[in-house]
Amino acid sequence: MNRLVPLLAFAALAAVPFIPFGREGGYVLLLVSRVMVFALAAISLDLLLGGGGMVSFGHAAYLAIGAYAVAILDANDVSEAWAVLAAALGAAALFAAGTGAVALRTRGVNFIMITLAFAQMVYFAAGSLAAYGGDDGYSLIARTELFGWPVLKGRGFYATAFVLLLAGYLLCRMLVASRFGRVLRAIRQNRQRVQAMGFNPFTVQLTAMVIAGMLCAVAGVLLANLSEFASPAYATWQRSGDLLIMVILGGAGSLHGALLGAAFVVLLEEALGRLTEHWRLIFGPLLVLSVLYFRGGLAGIGAKRD
Repeated sequence: MNRLVPLLAFAALAAVPFIPFGREGGYVLLLVSRVMVFALAAISLDLLLGGGGMVSFGHAAYLAIGAYAVAILDANDVSEAWAVLAAALGAAALFAAGTGAVALRTRGVNFIMITLAFAQMVYFAAGSLAAYGGDDGYSLIARTELFGWPVLKGRGFYATAFVLLLAGYLLCRMLVASRFGRVLRAIRQNRQRVQAMGFNPFTVQLTAMVIAGMLCAVAGVLLANLSEFASPAYATWQRSGDLLIMVILGGAGSLHGALLGAAFVVLLEEALGRLTEHWRLIFGPLLVLSVLYFRGGLAGIGAKRD
């Protein structure tokens, strides 16, 4: 049963555009598109948290990096997808390599705090960019295009987000199943033994951070196009906390659990937000109860029944 969950989840996402929702059709596509954007970001974090035991409390920095790659190029009349992706992936890789080289020299709480500190640096740096809106953020002039075709508008955005989410999931699944993934998990369990076997834990973990950061930056590119806006708020600790909640609630280490967690959090936020402006007072206790009673996360429910 548990092995069918990813297949069913992606099948459901693929079917959404073909379901007649009537007047609510546009709203549903927008909402599910948001789910897919954050699912991609959460899956990238799960590669670190579930695969390598690295609790990054600054993963949202990559969302902001991807979003501001779109914004800065947009302000300079560049909206070609290849240029935007190259800028986002390059910036994310450099940031991950630089910050990872520092953060990976620590463990536990120190690692968490250093990743948080670097994310806050991105937050303040983005807020200082007066040419791109400063603290108020930047509204896009045009969405990203592919050879002049508006691939990130309407159903085109949905299809693009779906393909990128599926590709990101399959890439992470392949990495986890490979020797690289096995070594990454082994480092989490016994670092000294991995070193004795001839592997360099630092290099393996840094590579994982770079890959995860680049995937999350792609989610940032999608987020900027979805909202037609880039904001320093994308890099806040609250946003990083949201991503951690999605991974833990879905079931860390399962990858598809991050997708389920993202869907649960985004849809619950939307539902509670319609009921009251104080929806977080309800959202918090519900999350606590979910974590307490579903220790293996949403992805573990089916596994327990098998």
